[in-house]
Amino acid sequence: MSRALLINDVAPDFEAETQLGPIKFSEYAKDSWVILFSHPRDFTPVCTTELARAAQLQEEFARRGVKMLALSCDDVESHNSWVQDVGAYGKTEVRYPIIADPERKIAKLYNMLPAADPGRDNMPFTVRSVFIIDSSRRIRAMVTYPAPIGRNFDELLRVVDALQTSDRLHCATPVDWKPGSRVIVPSNVPDALVQKHFADGLEVVDLPSKKSYLRYGSTSPS
Repeated sequence: MSRALLINDVAPDFEAETQLGPIKFSEYAKDSWVILFSHPRDFTPVCTTELARAAQLQEEFARRGVKMLALSCDDVESHNSWVQDVGAYGKTEVRYPIIADPERKIAKLYNMLPAADPGRDNMPFTVRSVFIIDSSRRIRAMVTYPAPIGRNFDELLRVVDALQTSDRLHCATPVDWKPGSRVIVPSNVPDALVQKHFADGLEVVDLPSKKSYLRYGSTSPS
């Protein structure tokens, strides 16, 4: 059994069929970020709401250089039919590919299957996994939800914003951070970078320990 994927691992390459035609992951990604997300089944209520919201946010992800890529264990024929429902529900068009993985090859590669609760033919359906993958094909963030719980795609967009802001400014983001709000500047960031990105200086929080590790810097949306 292969080990579970970890943050900073290179995302495994694969070839797959989708409702938009065959893809090879590395060629699809190229120099872009990718959000790879699985859903349990086509023609189910939670999945329909999720992929509709993803479709509504396609342009927002694209503005950040992020390509979307969905996956389930259904076949291409099912995807082709179901996207009509998804588009109608979301009042939009699904323009991202949805991988057909009936043999669970990619689902196993990315650890998208549950430990129990088998579905049809004694084969489990994928859970709601998300992998945020950067332009060097490194896995930067992961989240997994159980089948009954829908994900928040606005939160996934916020995570992309946070990761890209962190990369750009050599910073971290505090709890409930939103684009344009203050960021945390770790104490190991060189002074030259602090001067470059935070010319107005830093606010050091006065804590009982008197340690100067919590430093805020002001920024603006990228």
